[in-house]
Amino acid sequence: MNQLTIAKAFFSLILLFLTIPVNAQLSGIIVVDNTNRNPINFVVVEAADFVQISDENGFVNLTDLPKGTESLALRSFGYINKSIDLDLVDISKSPTIFLTQNESRMEEVVVVAEGNKNFFNTMNQLDLHLRPFTNSQEVLRTVPGLFIGQHAGGGKAEQIFLRGFDIDHGTDVNITVDGMPVNMVSHAHGQGYADLHFIIPEMIDRVDFNKGPYFAEKGNFTTAGFVEFKTKDYLDKNFVKIEGGQFDTYRAVTAINLLPIKGESRNQSLFFAGEAYYSNNFFDSPQNFSRFNGTLKYHGKLGRKNNLTASLTGFTSTWLASGQIPERAIERGIIGFYGAIDNTEGGSTSRYNANLELLTNLKKGGRFSNQLFYSNYNFELYSNFTFFANDSVNGDQIRQKENRDIIGYNSSYSKQYSIGRFKTETKAGVQIRYDNIDDVELSRTKNRSISISNVMLGDVNELNVGAFYSQKIEFSSKFDLTVAIRYDYFDNRYFDHLTQTRSNAQAGILSPKVNLNYKINRNVQLYLLNGRGFHSNDTRVAVQQNGKKVLPPAYGSDFGGVFKIGKKAIIQTALWYLWLDQEFIYVGDEGVVEAGGQTRRFGYDLTVRYEILSGLFADANLSLAKPRALDVPSNESYLPLAPAITSVGGITYKKQKGLNGSLRYRYMADRAANEANTIQAKGYFILDLAVNFTAKRFEAGISIQNMLNTKWKETQFLTESRLSGEIASVEEIHFTPGTPLFLRMHFSVFF
Repeated sequence: MNQLTIAKAFFSLILLFLTIPVNAQLSGIIVVDNTNRNPINFVVVEAADFVQISDENGFVNLTDLPKGTESLALRSFGYINKSIDLDLVDISKSPTIFLTQNESRMEEVVVVAEGNKNFFNTMNQLDLHLRPFTNSQEVLRTVPGLFIGQHAGGGKAEQIFLRGFDIDHGTDVNITVDGMPVNMVSHAHGQGYADLHFIIPEMIDRVDFNKGPYFAEKGNFTTAGFVEFKTKDYLDKNFVKIEGGQFDTYRAVTAINLLPIKGESRNQSLFFAGEAYYSNNFFDSPQNFSRFNGTLKYHGKLGRKNNLTASLTGFTSTWLASGQIPERAIERGIIGFYGAIDNTEGGSTSRYNANLELLTNLKKGGRFSNQLFYSNYNFELYSNFTFFANDSVNGDQIRQKENRDIIGYNSSYSKQYSIGRFKTETKAGVQIRYDNIDDVELSRTKNRSISISNVMLGDVNELNVGAFYSQKIEFSSKFDLTVAIRYDYFDNRYFDHLTQTRSNAQAGILSPKVNLNYKINRNVQLYLLNGRGFHSNDTRVAVQQNGKKVLPPAYGSDFGGVFKIGKKAIIQTALWYLWLDQEFIYVGDEGVVEAGGQTRRFGYDLTVRYEILSGLFADANLSLAKPRALDVPSNESYLPLAPAITSVGGITYKKQKGLNGSLRYRYMADRAANEANTIQAKGYFILDLAVNFTAKRFEAGISIQNMLNTKWKETQFLTESRLSGEIASVEEIHFTPGTPLFLRMHFSVFF
């Protein structure tokens, strides 16, 4: 049976589930914030032998509520617990239930998992508000164990590190925003390139994440894990925010409701948000970085059962960059620690998105989601990694450029029901993505203005069609099993402008998953996750290999648990293992992704949150990993730049009004810079501070990044380069310096 036959059979099965008719009465409640009338997500609703969690529209499906249930208990972090008497409400009409905001208390947290989410796998709006971010890319740092590093100016996507991976710009972590993919396949600067700068940080409602290849709804790049950004559907208040800081840094943000609030709950919302940012940054050569963002978003109900969300977003930015500098240039006094060898590096980029989603609550516990999205993306980057190693006269500057259109469709269906005495849940979906990329370019240039030669130039057409099916069975109130399968099909096509040839390749991959949860009691839940995932290779490589080994699989397992200790502390711990059939190594000067052989990683994750006093919380994460290449001598098996020990954490004081803030650290230990570990990339310890005073009509705050003014290297590479005047190339650490002490102040007015 060939790949095409398997694909047809699998997609036919999924489409069958997506068209199942349902005809029973829909019943439930809608949970709403008493102050701003916004729906509340992830409210735990409990009764005897019944647990359900509210969705993003605050809806809690009660179709399977046991007969004779007299009351429901509602719990949500940051809200006062509530109990409702079912004799006093008619759940067949989905009544609105109000929760009142309260100081966040750990005793309100219930150890319960919903799909791939639990207390540790979501960062909410208040968490994000108390961190010193300059852009949405830095919000990735909220994921425990995930580190980022900028090495080509503020407008470029950051390098990502997670679970023993140097992920480059996104080869092994799946990133989405409101269901739209962020990772760029077959990108001019690297496979999986994930640029989040098109999001305004203040518009992020929450960040959901998890680690490993265990989740059927997540496809390409989901090996180390995934990160989902969910932007706000409702704007609490209109506001104007002004920021100013060191290094000629200025930022202005505004967000305005365009529809008035009516009724006991917000049935619709329309708002606009805009952002302007400028900074010369801390480098000796001014960065001249500017970014402009805009968002227009509508969210509203269409009758009792449908919710429509539509948004338009866009951003554009330009910048100069100091790039990666060699250690010997500083030692010889040629440049300073924040200097540049080629100060004409940098670039420009833009992205414009249209996103439309219809969510339908079907009868008898069903949910049906349909989403269409479109993105127009432009990218131009100038880099010089090796200076004069290849061209002693003009230098080694390169230009990477592309123009891309993405169109996609996501559809999913979920239904909770019973088979005999067992509760069960079916999930199925289809995901389609098509990338049309014109003039994917790698050229050799001088001072940006002079084109010397084309190395690669062509058009890429890449289609990815995926489908998944999962079945969860609750054998008891304590034990459940989820079995899932996913199939992905890729069609890669490339037209080479330099040779005037066309090439194509097709490939498919089947990804099974088996996950178990065992809830010992209300305070302890154990889990065992197992799954197969994959990361795709660049189309230009796929067509050269005729589709062979361009979808290398990854096999992983996690064994862990979530433990609530007393009323004040929660711990999550996990032992994990991940095997990859093929590591990816990005070769910037050639514009391709090379195969790096089979690899194995295993490690340990520990995350702790503790309530010290009312409103005062401490948290810490420790991630240990042992990443190694296989089929090579053990003394040459290190994976360059892969982190082995990382830790993040801090103290946060959370209040809706008055003083609030956070003091946070991040630590990365020394790590191997080459396969033999004879050269190391130096680690760092950075401390950040944010303090705000929030009142009804205004907020003022200060943030200090790197408050100890540590001199550190944010990104490091072992590179062979030649400086002007040198006879031969030298291999050594090249790095981009991390920010020194960076003070910023902000003031916001609410209206």
